[in-house]
Amino acid sequence: MEKLMHYVWQHKLWLQSDMTTVDGRRVQVIDPGLHNSDAGPDFFNAKLQIGGDMWCGNVEIHVKASDWYRHGHDKDMAYDSVILHVVGVDDMKVKRADGHEIAQLVMPCAPDFSVSYDRLVNNGEEPSCRGELHNLPPLYVTDWLSSLAYERLYQKVDHVKDLYRRLDGNWTEVIYVMLARGLGFGINADAFERLALSAPLHCLMKHRDSCETVEGTLFGQAGFLDNPPDTSFYVGRMQQEFAFMTGKFQLRRPMSLGWRMARMRPQNFPHRRIATLAAMICRGFGIAADIFNVRTETDARRLFDIELTGYWSRRYNFTSETAGSVRALSQDSITVLIINVVVPVLYAYGLTFDDGDRMETAVELLHGLKAEANTIVRMFAEAGIDCRDAFTSQALIQLRRNYCEPRKCLYCRLGHRILASRARQSTSPV
Repeated sequence: MEKLMHYVWQHKLWLQSDMTTVDGRRVQVIDPGLHNSDAGPDFFNAKLQIGGDMWCGNVEIHVKASDWYRHGHDKDMAYDSVILHVVGVDDMKVKRADGHEIAQLVMPCAPDFSVSYDRLVNNGEEPSCRGELHNLPPLYVTDWLSSLAYERLYQKVDHVKDLYRRLDGNWTEVIYVMLARGLGFGINADAFERLALSAPLHCLMKHRDSCETVEGTLFGQAGFLDNPPDTSFYVGRMQQEFAFMTGKFQLRRPMSLGWRMARMRPQNFPHRRIATLAAMICRGFGIAADIFNVRTETDARRLFDIELTGYWSRRYNFTSETAGSVRALSQDSITVLIINVVVPVLYAYGLTFDDGDRMETAVELLHGLKAEANTIVRMFAEAGIDCRDAFTSQALIQLRRNYCEPRKCLYCRLGHRILASRARQSTSPV
C-alpha cells in the first residue's frame, strides 16, 4: 500500500486541485520532490505552499499517521527536515524530535484505487492489462515499444562492452564469445558463454587445420567426452585431442555448465551447436572481420551459411542421427543470431569508435528482420499488439520479462496510463 502511495505522490495523481492539511491549511504542490529508495525520508527537496507559506524540504509517506512513531522517526534527526506527512489514515498527530508538530495531509485519491491496482496486477491474465490495451492511444503504445526495444538493445550492448574490457579490447575474442552465447539460443546461452571463455579462440585457431582438435577441445571442455555413449574411432580421437590441448594450453574446465536439454528438439541440442561453432573456427572464423562489413540482411545471413561435414553432418548428438545431411542452422535460427550477435556487436563497435553508420545499420537490421515466432509475440498479438518486425518483437520480449513477469505495472508506461486514469476517477483516500 505504501509503495502505491509513493507512486501517487511522485506522479501527482491526486484528484483535488485544492488540498488541505488535517487542520485546514491549503496545500499546493510545486514540486513533489525526488523519490528516495534508501534510508531517510521518502521524497527529498519538495517545494510546497502550505497555508500561504512556501516550504522547501522533505516529505514522508505512511499508510497510518501512527507509523511515524512505530518506525521511530520522532527520535531520528534525519526526519527533522520533513515538512509534510502524507498519510492514508489520520489516526494521530505527529511531531519532530524537537516537539514541533508536522503538517499532515490525507492523500486524496480514488476510493477504490488500491483495489483497481490489485486487480490490474494480480488478475492472472497475460499480460495483466490485456483487457485495456485497446483503450490506449496507438501512438502511446508505439512510443513505449520503441523505448523498450532500445532498452533491450542497450542491455546487450553493455554485455558486449563488458566482454571487450574483460578480453583486453580483442574484438575477435569478443565476437567468438558472443557467437557462442548466441548459439545457446537463450536456454543454454550462459553455458555456451562459459564454455567459450574456458577455451579461448586464439588457442583453437592455432589448430584450426584439424577439426578433430577443435571439436575435441570444445566437446571436452563442455563435459561431453567424459563418458560418451558413442565409442567410435572418431570420438576416441576427440578424447585424445582434448587431452593434448588441455596439457598444451593448461585449459581449466568450467564447473558444471548445467546443460539443459529436456523437451528440446534434436536440432537444438548443444552438441550440434558446438559442432557449428567448431566448423566456423575451422573455416578461419571469417565472421570476426566480415561482421563489421555487414550493411544488409543478406550480408548478415551470409555470415552463418554453414554446412557441417564429417561426423556431425549426420548427427544431433552422440546417439541421435539425422535422416541426411542438413544445414547447420535454419533461417529462423540465423534470424535469432543476427538479433543477438550481429546487431549488438555492430552497435557496440560503433559506440566505441563513434561510428554512427554502424550503429544505424544495427538498428535498421532490427527493423528489416521479421519478428521472432515465440509465445511472447503470440501472447501480445492476441492482446491486440501487432508485431511485424524484430525491432518490435525485441520490445515485447523486454516488456514481458522486465515488466509483466515481475508485475512492475507501476513502472510500465502502459500500466501507468491505465492506473493514472483510475486514480483520478473520484475523491477519497487511497
